[in-house]
Amino acid sequence: MGGERILIVEDEKLLRWALRERLERDGYQVHEAATGGEGLKLVDDPGVDLVLLDHRLPDMTGLDVLRSMMTDHADVPVILVTAYSTLETAVEAIKLGAFDYVNKPFNQEELSVRIAKALESSRLQREVRSWRARQKERYGPSSILGTSEAVERACRMVEKIGRSSATTVLITGESGTGKDLVAKAIHYASHRAARPFMNITCTALPETLLESELMGHEMGSFTDARSAKQGLFELADGGTVFLDEIGDMGVALQSKLLRFLQEKTFRRVGGIRDIHVDVRVIAATNRDLDKAVAEGRFREDLYYRLKVIPVHLPPLRSRSEDIPILASHFIALFNREFKKRTRGLTDEAIRRLTQYPWPGNVRELRNVIERAMILENKELLSVEDLPSEILDAPKPGADGCPFHLPAGGYALESMEREMVRQALDQARGNQTRAARLLDISRDALRYKMKKFSFL
Repeated sequence: MGGERILIVEDEKLLRWALRERLERDGYQVHEAATGGEGLKLVDDPGVDLVLLDHRLPDMTGLDVLRSMMTDHADVPVILVTAYSTLETAVEAIKLGAFDYVNKPFNQEELSVRIAKALESSRLQREVRSWRARQKERYGPSSILGTSEAVERACRMVEKIGRSSATTVLITGESGTGKDLVAKAIHYASHRAARPFMNITCTALPETLLESELMGHEMGSFTDARSAKQGLFELADGGTVFLDEIGDMGVALQSKLLRFLQEKTFRRVGGIRDIHVDVRVIAATNRDLDKAVAEGRFREDLYYRLKVIPVHLPPLRSRSEDIPILASHFIALFNREFKKRTRGLTDEAIRRLTQYPWPGNVRELRNVIERAMILENKELLSVEDLPSEILDAPKPGADGCPFHLPAGGYALESMEREMVRQALDQARGNQTRAARLLDISRDALRYKMKKFSFL
């Protein structure tokens, strides 16, 4: 007992006294009301944790009081107490939101057990609501850090998708750009936020096990299937399933996923019954799915079914203005984790970070800051605290060229495709402006857009 406050709404003075005596012995704080109107006034007092409500009151019925309480105090558990029990009254009370229903005369011990159960349930509900609120704050659109146009555009897309009824989303971008973070942001910006967010990496398991993880299996469907098991689609009903690295899913499972996306039904492995669920599927990949489709490694019909709402995350090197913000965020994060007091980076360290091309994107930046924070205990992190790959990287513009060929080489066609994509991103799809950024004609740009399937 934690000193919770219980309100007794009962017109029989002797019964109120008996209840009060017992509840105070149990460690509760007790308040009394003799009428429904008085009870409604007292329940408005912040801090009432439970209401014991008589059904027959001088001014109104307990059901009327319950109906009014549930309008503004649905989180306060109510136990209806009556000497005039009918099945209809019990059903109506539960429908209106009563936690429990007790008949007079009642056993004090039994009532104490029911009160403790109601209060424990209420505590758990509050904890779940608090956890969900923290998750929403942690993973909402505001968790996508940066001031660049690309980040602002991504935040707007997250909010729009979250509010929409879209059930399929495709997130593309290089490894480490934060596709999982955007998937969570979409989930927690939606009406599905109170339901589960389930995620799986499609390369983490062989195809047969991946199917079982997604769709579940029946007992005996394969050697180790000793019992039936629900898959992620069932467990996430009403919520979101995030399929990372969808581009690596086997073709056989792709056909089953397509059926699920079209019909919202599936069968467990070894099952004969169709199961219907309501989930939003967010898929992500760092692969070129257009190329995978052309090569027959990815189903074209699945690609276009997933691509109803596409979200592309640009690489970190194309939004270098966000690097200081992200670095500061990671320093604050690791200050809390490692119990340090690093204030930030020197100007020279920031300059070197913004010049580095970040092949590993945001994930690589996080790892660099984490490494420096583990090894150093400084007020400001300096250039000397950065790893050799950053210190040894060629400085852009040193030879008049803003680009430098990596030691392992880079496909010229891939570079050209990326430049066209970046120009279109910066120009927000305006072809004339994009052509000007690339210093080519609009017709030449359209030719390249067709070549790289941007049209």
